[in-house]
Amino acid sequence: MAALALALALLGGWELYADLGPVESYLLPAPHQVAAALADDRSLLWSNFTSTAGEIGLGLLAALAVSLALATAIHFSPAVRRAVYPLLIASQTVPVAVMAPLLVAWLGFGIAPKLVIVAVICFFPIVVTMLDGLAGVDPQLRKLMRTLDASRWRTFRLVEAPSALPALFSGLRIAVVVAVIGAVFAEYSGSSDGLGHLIQQALAQLQTPRAWAAVVVLAAFAVAMFALLTVVERRLLPWAHRTVGVTT
Repeated sequence: MAALALALALLGGWELYADLGPVESYLLPAPHQVAAALADDRSLLWSNFTSTAGEIGLGLLAALAVSLALATAIHFSPAVRRAVYPLLIASQTVPVAVMAPLLVAWLGFGIAPKLVIVAVICFFPIVVTMLDGLAGVDPQLRKLMRTLDASRWRTFRLVEAPSALPALFSGLRIAVVVAVIGAVFAEYSGSSDGLGHLIQQALAQLQTPRAWAAVVVLAAFAVAMFALLTVVERRLLPWAHRTVGVTT
């Protein structure tokens, strides 16, 4: 309820400023204009949303696959950690606005550069949180597995990987939010559809309510995916969310 009250207050302030402030409506539309665009342009928004959502979903899957492989290799091999980890950090220092047009020029205007951009942006938080989760495993559990003469791989499979799953979900929740940003930048650099392309087109035509409506759709999608991952985590890993009882 507190979040809803805050959202309504912010919307009310935005409405008053847009209606009574010095900014023209074609620069800052009021919330009721954005809501009207959501209704009037729903078919246009939906067709472009499906394209962007597909890019985000496939990019996230690619990032997850690469991240799990890299995190596992780094965890098992100090040599791989020394060689790869600096490159992982360096990959996040290249601005998306610079990387996107270069990838479009290299891979063309299809879906490939968009998937690469989303994957590059998303894999870093997944790798880092997964490595933190693997490093944070209770040493006593590892000692117990050695006592049972378990192999390194068996210890990883039965103890370390399950213990790191909450951290993996944390990384996924971060990744799903930044994936939206990556997809929009990728579509800015070269695309014939998608919400990023629609925003760029609407702004050029001074159709700012439509552009803001696309932003609302993107934000709602990110929030929904974040919430979905939270629910999935709670269902799959109930032991990671035990409620601590309060004694009186």
